[in-house]
Amino acid sequence: MIDDTAIDKLIADLAAVQPERNDVFNQYFINEDANNAIRRANFRLYLQAMAQRQPTTLLVMEAPGYRGSRLTGVPVTSRKVLLEGVADLGMFGQENGFQDVTDAGFENVYGEQSATIVWTTLATLQSVPLIWNTFPFHPCKADNPRTNRRPRKPETQLGGKFLSIIIDLFQPEQIIAIGNVAHETLTGMGIHCDKVRHPAQGGKNDFVAGLTKLLG
Repeated sequence: MIDDTAIDKLIADLAAVQPERNDVFNQYFINEDANNAIRRANFRLYLQAMAQRQPTTLLVMEAPGYRGSRLTGVPVTSRKVLLEGVADLGMFGQENGFQDVTDAGFENVYGEQSATIVWTTLATLQSVPLIWNTFPFHPCKADNPRTNRRPRKPETQLGGKFLSIIIDLFQPEQIIAIGNVAHETLTGMGIHCDKVRHPAQGGKNDFVAGLTKLLG
């Protein structure tokens, strides 16, 4: 069983990373931003819930998006999913301690397509794998936080260190790469994985079919 000490160390290590560029946002960073503290708390609750469930599967996505984990602190989880919960899986919801975050300029950002597709599919399959990203922070266009971009090679290399920690902690029996970036990162680390198309940009049907084949 994963204890809180290991979870707290992971969060502290993430929170200590100070981005060197204006096109990366560390949503866990230790500073005066109270919203980052809320995101750390949300992420801690998520990891504690997953530690209790002891999932055997890890889904590896690309990176946080500005409509999802950038705001909530939880991988591939929008404010809508976080606050309303996924009742069929007993996940999230304000009644379980998850807190809303409304950063200035993001007040009207509530749902995220990828998050909705992923959690709706998992609810249908009655499966709750652990979810993580190749790069744990939000990559955006310079000085434009309400954008997303593909993480660069050095960023996925940094992310690989945290990905290794996640794998060591949870010891998944099955690892599924969601999209090309995740697949390239995992295979580059010498980690065997299955691959499913990312649900964004018209990939919903292939994503659902691929995940259903592997988890259904």
